[in-house]
This record gives sequence, structure tokens and C-alpha cells, in this order.
Amino acid sequence: MSSLRMTSDLRRQLILGAAKRCFARHGYTGTTTKSVAAAAAISEALLFKHFPSKAALYAEILSDECEADPAFIELLEREPSTATLVEVIRRMVAHFLRIADGPDQEEAQRLRLMATSHLDDGEFARLLYAKIETLIGAAFVGSLERAVAAGDARPYAGDPLNLFWFAHHAVMTAALTRLPATPCLAYGKANDLERQLCEFLLRGIGLNDAAIASHLGHDQAADAGKAAIAESA
Repeated sequence: MSSLRMTSDLRRQLILGAAKRCFARHGYTGTTTKSVAAAAAISEALLFKHFPSKAALYAEILSDECEADPAFIELLEREPSTATLVEVIRRMVAHFLRIADGPDQEEAQRLRLMATSHLDDGEFARLLYAKIETLIGAAFVGSLERAVAAGDARPYAGDPLNLFWFAHHAVMTAALTRLPATPCLAYGKANDLERQLCEFLLRGIGLNDAAIASHLGHDQAADAGKAAIAESA
């Protein structure tokens, strides 16, 4: 009787808990919706009422992990501004570039899964892009608008969220080149690559060199600072 009175939200959380255990033990490929349903002590049909696919389950788990990250929450709670915009890009670059260098093979596997999805049916990639947009899209667009209003960035044409996706795709591809044991492309020193990518993306978004030098940091934006001084001389 207690299971009949279980709320939809509680059932959903129980399914997610079971799915986390399955994915942690067997990985994405080794986990099936049938095994998740068994771990949650429900039928596979009931699981599909809450999550239409294994990809949907996995994307929801990744979204929950982001929302539970204190550093990520702190970033989203910041006032929209040029500084917030720069920090969003800086953290995105740092996250992707450190996937290949870090010991967390689960993160590397997620990146491979994302890349494979684009070559398959695209379901996982579509779901994850939707989650990312929900989590950070408003913060990016709001900060970009503030940067334009402050004179730190040029006015943009078209959908401003596209600028976020262009940046995301560029840094994700850069990270993919570093996943194999022998990198596909030798960019050079990791610190230099992080700085160069940040500057490249911020300029592409529309920030001027003075704003980049001011908010990215002197070590990461030394070249941008020199350019800004030269322009003002």
C-alpha cells in the first residue's frame, strides 16, 4: 500500500538513486533500463513513465551533480556582469582541458559519450545541451547584456545564446584532441593553452582587450593587456 501512495517526485528520486548505483558499477554501456528498474524494485514500464530512455536518466544525473556543486551554485548566484561572463568562460575552459589530465576516467568517458552521441542518434547530446542551457543559459545571456551595456563588449547580432554554444563547442573539441594517450594535436604548454583559449573565446564573444585584461587576470591575459595599453597610447 505504501508504494501506491508514493509521490511521483519520490519515485523519480528513487529511480535516480538506483540509476546512479548502476552507472557507477557498470558504466554507461553496461547499464540497461532493465537493470535500473530491477535495482529500483519497479517494472521497466514504470521507469519509462518517468524517464523515456537510458540517456535521459544519465543526463538527469549529470544535471543533478552540477546543481549540487557549491562552486557552480555560487557562480550562478553572482550578479550578471562582465566579470561573471569571464568567469563562466574561464571555468568552462578549465573544466574541459583538465578532463584529459585528471585521474577521473568517468569524466573522460562522459566526454567520449557526448562525442559518440553526435555520430549516433544524437539523443544524449540533445538532452545534455538542453540541461546545460537550463542551468547556465540565462546567466550567460544576462552577463553578456551587462557587458555590452558597460562598453566591455560589442553589440551582438542574432541569438546571444549561440555565442555560448560556439564557445562550448570549441573548447569541447579542444578537449577531445587530448583524450587519447597520445594527443591528436600538440597545442603546447597546458597553462598557455588555457590562457589562449580563454582569450580566443572571449574575443569571439565580443569582449574588448581592456575588459579581458581587467577581468581574466594579469597572468592569463598579459598579451591582451599589452594590446589594450598600445591602443590607448
